[in-house]
Amino acid sequence: MSKENVKKRIDELRRLIEYHNYRYYVLDSPEISDSEYDSLMRELMRLEEENPEFIVPDSPTQRVGAPPLDFFPPFVHKVPMLSIDNAMSGDELTAFHQRVVKWLGKEDISYCCEPKFDGLAVEIVYENGLFVRGGTRGDGYTGEDVSANLRTVKSIPLRLITQNPPELLEVRGEIIMYKDAFEDLNRERSRMQEPLFANPRNAAAGSLRQLDSRITASRSLAFFTYGVSDPASVGLSSQYEILMRLRGYGFRVNPDVRLIRGMDEVMKFCLSMQEKRETLPFEIDGVVVKVDSTIDQDFLGVKARSPRWAVAYKFPPNQATTTLRTIEVQVGRTGVLTPVAKLDPVKVGGVTVSRATLHNAEEIRRKDIREGDTVIVQRAGDVIPEIVAPVVSKRTGREKEFDMPKTCPVCGSPIIQDTGREDGEKGVMFRCVNISCPAVVKEQIRHFASKDALSIDGLGKKIIDKLVDRGLVRDASDIYTLTRDELMEIEGFGELSSSNLLRSIQESKKTTLSRFLYGLGIPHVGEVTAKDLAEHFGSLERIMNAQLEEIDSIKGIGKEMSRAIHGFFANESNRNVIKKLLENGVEISAPKPREVPETPIKGKRFCFTGTLQSMTRSEAAKKVEEKGGEAVSTVSSHLDYLVAGEEPGSKLEKARSLGIPVLSEKEFLEMIKGS
Repeated sequence: MSKENVKKRIDELRRLIEYHNYRYYVLDSPEISDSEYDSLMRELMRLEEENPEFIVPDSPTQRVGAPPLDFFPPFVHKVPMLSIDNAMSGDELTAFHQRVVKWLGKEDISYCCEPKFDGLAVEIVYENGLFVRGGTRGDGYTGEDVSANLRTVKSIPLRLITQNPPELLEVRGEIIMYKDAFEDLNRERSRMQEPLFANPRNAAAGSLRQLDSRITASRSLAFFTYGVSDPASVGLSSQYEILMRLRGYGFRVNPDVRLIRGMDEVMKFCLSMQEKRETLPFEIDGVVVKVDSTIDQDFLGVKARSPRWAVAYKFPPNQATTTLRTIEVQVGRTGVLTPVAKLDPVKVGGVTVSRATLHNAEEIRRKDIREGDTVIVQRAGDVIPEIVAPVVSKRTGREKEFDMPKTCPVCGSPIIQDTGREDGEKGVMFRCVNISCPAVVKEQIRHFASKDALSIDGLGKKIIDKLVDRGLVRDASDIYTLTRDELMEIEGFGELSSSNLLRSIQESKKTTLSRFLYGLGIPHVGEVTAKDLAEHFGSLERIMNAQLEEIDSIKGIGKEMSRAIHGFFANESNRNVIKKLLENGVEISAPKPREVPETPIKGKRFCFTGTLQSMTRSEAAKKVEEKGGEAVSTVSSHLDYLVAGEEPGSKLEKARSLGIPVLSEKEFLEMIKGS
């Protein structure tokens, strides 16, 4: 590339980065993902390093972040709040360590490793132990004074817990919003027909930078500290010890902070946090690795925009932007139509994504998603990718709004819209009314043969498609009438594969009642409900002949679910399929009664909110179930106890309004122990 072209690319990158800084920091409306922004910045840094004659004072590489909003008073940082360089791979993390070893002239180096919160960086100033002011990072030198808003964040102490506080203490950390609080906020904004936040970080930033601090107070924000501006202010020379001292002062410190010696162990920690990422109640996007000794930190010093003694190991991004080309409609095993987005392929979380679920037509309307939109795509762990929101600012006017089809895209039958539970209002589900629709039949067979149902090994999607298309299988009972000759006529089947499939079909005939019920594909009935039905009734005959009132009386089964179960077994076509399954040799064993000792928890319903210190919420739920209780995810008048951890969400207020007893984590543990 010629010098002229290099200069043009540098100028273009600067314009792009400044524009996206403005979208993110000023408008709170980002158009690209963090990984895409990082890629632009890294390219600019590389080009400037290779061509130092083109470096100018106002380049984005020469400062940190973006300028503050002009409607907040300025907040000047006595010590600049620098950003941290990124390591996008294990090799880059090792290269960082090798540079540190070279500069310090020693191999034995300890690192303080801190999960990297995905929030908004702030500094809070204490004088003689009292909160006096606080501000955002801004451009690293001057931020926005948001003292009034920071005072509303309950996890920020207004007075330090110490008899001998430092005369001046400048604490730095991250304002975040927990995942459940973010979901509650977006649900409320949807109800009020307000724009949705793209992610918890975006919601935290928008909440803290409100001119009316009462709005900030209404949002569930939390603060975690990651250090101080001047280690001398606390009289310590270890980053890890500083964090422990701050914890003693009353600040929240990430419980996963570790002091680690050697880069091999650091890498193991980074990978373990990457695996743990989705189970955490808050968003993290990496691990910050800091040389622990502040004496060594001083020796290593800083570059123009970042310290030489720290690096952020970044996880593969869970969000990215791409173009939504078309919206297709799939037909499921209950006839429900599900819109699916076809996307320009994009890497999300280390996986190439070209399709994403849109859930239903109401979700598309609520998010205002259109064909042709630039969209933000999200993937969490192994969950199916979904579209978070469209980037409205990139619309050209050629985007098309989506309408559900009036007829089934597979069989052409009429489409109906489900009614609501009891009020007759239209629901969000559209359904194909043809029970013989090939798409419905294929999905039903696939579910029936799945691992958690009848577990027919070898009966996969492609084979099921061929069996249904040839008319050999019209419902689940036909699986057990298949012959070797019929299979041998299908392309891809030989003697061995036919024998293996027939053997697997034969072995599946012996099953349990709960697996059989789950395999039938009854609407709303998952594995847990199937087990509850099996344990309550004890036999298939009793379930098939049960009255609606008896089904409705089972704990954990609501009115909508009980109507679906009763209606399924009242349907003559379904009863005929079950009859043929039994005639074709399926044998169902009765469930063994589950013995649960009498305890104070048995039969009680628990719900959890906030962060528990001694265990995760899923671990707590498992303990409840082991003692014969039930863990639920929502607060209702049927709840017996709400267990509130740190930074509880809106569930706490609802529980109090309903008069439901609220337990602290300590009280919950005592109740468990007493059981």
